[in-house]
Amino acid sequence: MIEVKREGIIISKTDLEFENEGVLNPAVIREGKNVHIFYRAVRNGNHSTIGYCKLEGPLTVVERWEKPIMVPDFDYESQGVEDARIVKIEDLYYLTYTAYDGINARGALAISKDLVHFEKQGIITPDITYAEFVFLAESSGKVNENYYRNQLFYYEKADPDKKMILWDKNVVFFPRRIKGKLVFFHRIRPGIQIVYIKSIKELTHDFWKKYFNNFHEHIVLDPIYKHELNYVGSGCPPIETEHGWLLIYHGVEETERGLIYSACAAALLDLENPARVIARLPKPLFFPELEWELNGDVNNVVFPTGTALFGDTLYIYYGAADERIACASVSLSSLISELLNHTAKNEK
Repeated sequence: MIEVKREGIIISKTDLEFENEGVLNPAVIREGKNVHIFYRAVRNGNHSTIGYCKLEGPLTVVERWEKPIMVPDFDYESQGVEDARIVKIEDLYYLTYTAYDGINARGALAISKDLVHFEKQGIITPDITYAEFVFLAESSGKVNENYYRNQLFYYEKADPDKKMILWDKNVVFFPRRIKGKLVFFHRIRPGIQIVYIKSIKELTHDFWKKYFNNFHEHIVLDPIYKHELNYVGSGCPPIETEHGWLLIYHGVEETERGLIYSACAAALLDLENPARVIARLPKPLFFPELEWELNGDVNNVVFPTGTALFGDTLYIYYGAADERIACASVSLSSLISELLNHTAKNEK
């Protein structure tokens, strides 16, 4: 049995204009004794920027900016820069986020050398329509039919006079190159997919056409358990352990109360072939239970997006009910031990 400790709310919204509706879904990175948090700040009208605060140790806020560290600069992100994640690869920080223009939600990238100045690299997910995605993916002949169940979202809710691009969110990089390549997860519902590239420049339209022609080869996790049956999504950047990459992600279940986002269903992935799943927990690590997780701008949500490791204690930072940022902690060694009880071999 894994013991998960709720550490409580870390950051709440303020009266400042850029974050007066909510704060949520933070990118998190530890540097020495400090934890840097780049959080989604929402103002009235659902317009998002990225706010910044610094913690001393895992829980104590010692600095918080009164203005955003990142704002929309381009048409493709005109309504929001949202739900960031961050890793350091060699001497460069990679901050990924969802760029939202009021219609389309797609993964974008910014890079930095100092965690203060970020240079936007643009959209890195495919610039294709849902119809084109289905056409290309079907050519592989082996894709879960649930990848084709989003038709109503794209064709009934979309303005027919406006172009609606395939939603591709939750872009999360691994914190080092694997066999010389940059590796990242992305999410086209309902599963999590993986990409290997030598350079960001490879992510052209032709790259994605070839990728989708063999789409089934790139799916790492599809929903299989009750708490994630609607869809799953990449959560926190993978954590390297001697037993494999630890992935903490979110699972979504549709219930009579609406969608419930369970936090941190976890998996272990092979260190040199992270598309291979070694182990996977059959139950969520934790799920909405407390009042501030059950009630907020969006009820019943715990949405993990970053971690910080202090000793054997893994601190998991998450958006709670899309309105505030909270933290939970767990013993890393205990979590790994529990995962190893659920390897493919042990599950047979």
